Amino acid sequence: MNTIAPLPDPVTVAAVHQLYGAQSQCIDNGHAVEWAATFTVDGEFHSPSYPDPVAGRAALIDFARGFYTAARAANEVHRHVVTNIAVRQSDSTSLEVSAYLQILATPLGGPSRLVRMTTLDDQLAHIDGAWLIARRRVARDDAPQP
Repeated sequence: MNTIAPLPDPVTVAAVHQLYGAQSQCIDNGHAVEWAATFTVDGEFHSPSYPDPVAGRAALIDFARGFYTAARAANEVHRHVVTNIAVRQSDSTSLEVSAYLQILATPLGGPSRLVRMTTLDDQLAHIDGAWLIARRRVARDDAPQP
């Protein structure tokens, strides 16, 4: 992320924080269609935790359903905790966002554990009055760093 890019206005920053909060709650609560709708129609999700990138709404919906189904099959509740959100304005219709993402799992009746600690590097696009994720790159803290 370019740290010298201009900061967006406070309303935009608040909208981005709302987007990330809503997105986390959607995937954690099994709302796959709503989670996928936080991406552009041709949005991309790249993560070393999964074998292939996920691109397009239909694939994003399937991905989110799979995540939720796997948590339930393990008798766990999974939570995405997004922190340290840094927003930079690229131009009037795009933003760069970096954040930390923790994924926590709580087995029914058991203690919570950290599944993985990652960073997010996102490109957001302003479409029809809303900020949407056009491209997400996830990096795991336990993986070799470039």
